[in-house]
Amino acid sequence: MRKAVVVAAVTTAAMAAAVAVLWSRWKQESERQWRKTRRILRKFARDCATPVSKLWLVADALVSDMNEALTSQETTTLNMPISYVASLPSGDEEGLYYGLNLRGSNFLILRARLRGKNESISELHREEVSIPSNVMGGTSQELFDYIALELAKFISEHEVTTDDTPDRQKALGFIVSYPVDQAAASSGAAIKWRSFSVTDTAGKALASNFNRALEKHGVNLRVLQLVEDAIGHLAGGRYYNRDTVAAITLGMATTAAYVEPTQAVPEYQSSSNKSSEMVISMDWGNFNSCHLPITEFDTFLDAESSNPGSRIFEKLTSGMYLGEIVRRVLLKMAQETALFGEDVPPKLRTPYLLRSPDMAAMHQDTSEDHEVVHEKLMEIFRITNSTPLAREVVAEVCDIVAERGARLAGAGIVGITKKLGRIENKRSAITVEGGLYEHYRVFRNYMHSSVWEMLGNELSDNVVIEHSHGGSGAGAIFLAASQTAEPNS
Repeated sequence: MRKAVVVAAVTTAAMAAAVAVLWSRWKQESERQWRKTRRILRKFARDCATPVSKLWLVADALVSDMNEALTSQETTTLNMPISYVASLPSGDEEGLYYGLNLRGSNFLILRARLRGKNESISELHREEVSIPSNVMGGTSQELFDYIALELAKFISEHEVTTDDTPDRQKALGFIVSYPVDQAAASSGAAIKWRSFSVTDTAGKALASNFNRALEKHGVNLRVLQLVEDAIGHLAGGRYYNRDTVAAITLGMATTAAYVEPTQAVPEYQSSSNKSSEMVISMDWGNFNSCHLPITEFDTFLDAESSNPGSRIFEKLTSGMYLGEIVRRVLLKMAQETALFGEDVPPKLRTPYLLRSPDMAAMHQDTSEDHEVVHEKLMEIFRITNSTPLAREVVAEVCDIVAERGARLAGAGIVGITKKLGRIENKRSAITVEGGLYEHYRVFRNYMHSSVWEMLGNELSDNVVIEHSHGGSGAGAIFLAASQTAEPNS
């Protein structure tokens, strides 16, 4: 009996010792993996770093590329077509205006009343219309016919008529947002429009074709200008503030437009154009520089994209790519440091599964133990076993990616203002639109702070960043107000 007790005790002790050894080894391995996770995180943070000195290098490189694009007779990487917008609003326009915003797989129809610069936009009606797949894959004329029919319905439902309404043709603002996904980019020709300039005969022909569709379907409106959405936001900014010199779109894609003195554009110095300023559509998403903080994750993302070597600035700053960069970093950690357990979650391997709104939700999670991060990891990647430390890492990766993108966008804003020579002695307003700026609070704050850090206390008040007026698509209303056709009073 005593012998059995002794054997049992020895066995128990041996098992306890084995368990202790296994626990020690597991703990050592966990600590090793955690140290490696932190090393990956620290290296990623260093590679993404945007100190003020680097931001100025980026801003100066942008200024250099802008000057080259305006003066060179050859096509440059930074495409900067001169828009054929005849004028921007003065702020005194009043009346009822209509607008269209073509956004890829859908379009917005808008109607609103302007009452002068001291009054907010009023009587705003906005309707989103999906474009059927057969129309998406058809010709631009089929698309125009469809839009004209929907516009006729909208007018019949919302138009206010009065006895003194003159029988004349009204101006219609028409803006085109950049395509943001492969489905839109590979569909009909109408969805692939990228830019419209003074010399763009295709753009003028499209406006003419659309006007014929309007006439065909009995719509008493006329499009004089067909432009990118950034120019519409520039028109809105100028309507409320004469100091507005640029507009930036920060959403799934990123674009810019700004006002350049005519004398800075050699092509137009000897022309019959009498305007003192030109509206430039600036495709700054295609900007690239050796000073941009590119990491290994950005390099692989670019190489595996549908347009390798192109739109580098957009791949660092726009909502289309921010979540994808985060996913790639987390995947490396999962593979090399078992961040989410010994098995790599299969869905973590799916490109572009993490969207910027979900990234923003995780980044801005202030709950105890990052409960929102936990919920998003389960919802998106089916990760059910994340630890509080792993969730903290996820939030840190989101922070690094968002901070870099926002500060680079801020450097771009400073670059445009410097190009115009307005930093030291003129007040400049920059209007910014897009879901990334509007809904991602931390991103927005990082962008504002980068501009302040670059300019310092003495000069930061000279650059004012404002949110665009009227919401999505409203730029078309302000664009209509700037056209020569008279409004419906």
